[in-house]
Amino acid sequence: MSLSVPPAVQDDEFDPDDYSSNPSGATTFAEIVQARFSRRSALAGGMLAAAGFLTTSVLGAPPALAEGPRGRGPSAGAAPLLGFEPVPLGFGDDVVVPCGYTAKPFIPWGTPILGSYPEFRPGGNTAEEQEQQIGMHHDGMSFYPVGPPRVANDHGVLVLNHEYTDEQYLHDASGVRPVPESYTLEMVRRSQAAHGVSVVEIQRGADGQWTVVKSSRNRRITANTPMRFAGPAAGDELVRTQADPAGADPIGTINNCGNGDTFWNTYLTCEENFNGYFRVDEGQYRPEDDELLKRYGVGGDRYNWARQDERFVVTPEDANEPNRFGWVVEIDPFSPAAAPVKRTALGRFKHEDCTVHETKGGRLAVYMGDDQRFEYVYKFVSADNWRSMLARGRSPLDEGTLYVARYHADGSGEWLPLVHGHGPLTEDNGFADQGEVLVKTRLAADALGATPMDRPEWTAVDPRTGTVYLTLTNNTERLDPNAANPRITNKWGHIVRWDEEGGDHAATRFTWDIFLLAGPGDGVDGSTIESEDAFGSPDGLFIDPDSRVWIQTDGSQPLKANNQMLAADTDRVDANGYPELRRFLTGVLGCEVTGNVLTDDQRTLFVNIQHPGNGSTWPRTDDFTVPRSATVVVTKDDGGVIGS
Repeated sequence: MSLSVPPAVQDDEFDPDDYSSNPSGATTFAEIVQARFSRRSALAGGMLAAAGFLTTSVLGAPPALAEGPRGRGPSAGAAPLLGFEPVPLGFGDDVVVPCGYTAKPFIPWGTPILGSYPEFRPGGNTAEEQEQQIGMHHDGMSFYPVGPPRVANDHGVLVLNHEYTDEQYLHDASGVRPVPESYTLEMVRRSQAAHGVSVVEIQRGADGQWTVVKSSRNRRITANTPMRFAGPAAGDELVRTQADPAGADPIGTINNCGNGDTFWNTYLTCEENFNGYFRVDEGQYRPEDDELLKRYGVGGDRYNWARQDERFVVTPEDANEPNRFGWVVEIDPFSPAAAPVKRTALGRFKHEDCTVHETKGGRLAVYMGDDQRFEYVYKFVSADNWRSMLARGRSPLDEGTLYVARYHADGSGEWLPLVHGHGPLTEDNGFADQGEVLVKTRLAADALGATPMDRPEWTAVDPRTGTVYLTLTNNTERLDPNAANPRITNKWGHIVRWDEEGGDHAATRFTWDIFLLAGPGDGVDGSTIESEDAFGSPDGLFIDPDSRVWIQTDGSQPLKANNQMLAADTDRVDANGYPELRRFLTGVLGCEVTGNVLTDDQRTLFVNIQHPGNGSTWPRTDDFTVPRSATVVVTKDDGGVIGS
């Protein structure tokens, strides 16, 4: 997750978007883990002993003693996946990669990509110009090859999210944040134009440098782009507004965090902290709206949009605009005239990312996390084979079942269906139909007794084993130490993984364990990693075709170091059962390291550096010293596979 707050509160301890709004009394994940391992006498040796058990597979033996890693056979003869020398913790204002690699900034905020291709002017571009430039605060992204296989790794469409804005740089090159009373409609439109998604065709030349192609595919999707609803909540009473009484045509996408890809080459962008963009006057909305607005934390007008744009003012007469955000939005990168589609069957919450995986029978499983303290993990399973559905003109993302996870202390888990009429999800309990279940996803998950988690972030599926991984950034509201978080507060976060029953990702049962606990290393604060691999606040996550697990961070780091990116080889563990980790990249001052995609040949890696600040002047690609989010292109000097 990226912080969508002014710099004055850009600290994981104070971000209001992270504070729990979940009143559920369900057993938390930490309590489940504590119960599971206390039964195995994990706590007998104290908290550090407990932490050591957390790398134990739910199947029995610790990884270091197991016959082989999670379905791949013995690890003794496995070739190492990590061939680079790790870099040290970073404290400077440059992106650092291992010896033998090169990292170059690319398409920073303000890069012209369409229209009149207006030049970037810090604090001086108009809203109209910003709509023709790369947006602010890069996050999740994907690369779609263009042309035949021989050029597929050198030419493609890069699609990337823009999560939020630093208003002090957007409107004033000196870095002074405007006072709320000074906001004009032009300033609001400029901020709205810097949000959303960029679609940009890029190509690598003979000199090895990537450049923007002036292409009809290039596109900006912003907070004011016309869209449409699809799926069970389309047209529901709760998504109808005075401007759209049919509830069919929402406007815009905001706070776009992580992403996903479909097998039919479309891009999925995830709306996360949408709640803070609205102004709600206490006591002015309808009583029946209270529970829904409060459960999603709606209100605050953090970017002052409500001062000039009535769409972001919640009134008793027009209270549903917030319900039109918090969805996964599908974008066709090759059809610039096609309206983006909000796929309501995937649920409404603070979507961190979504991982699409094909399972038995060609059905799709989509894994998603709700990024807030004590929120939940979700899975959507398509109704049928995705190819068959597309052939019949039906979207695999519109028909299927949304589930929420419940974890048990014995290492098992189950997926609970968020289906109208199932258990408490009835009209008598406030769920009139399936559309209402989906608009009220969090409330429906509460009612089913899902397991509250420590800020569920990105998900990823190992392409070889089918194991699903999930990052949990932290939870500093947790005050009681336990086996999952053996410290007064879970400052450093951890990573969970699970295997679906029978290897079928459409199954409703799974087995889970803890992959690692982040932190300073060597058991300090309960960490289950080596000290040289110290990191905290795992966030971005992806697994490459060779099964390297890539971990990106956003938040507290040991020794107050910069955020970073590491790679794990799950085939190789040491005597303590720690997975082999190596630090691959360190970011610049104040930034988050996020977004990740490889070209098909795995020889070019695109990574995003978001919100450089705290004195940063990166990326210094021109005469400007204002910090700018940017993509970084990473290559191996010998042309080899990244990470090898």
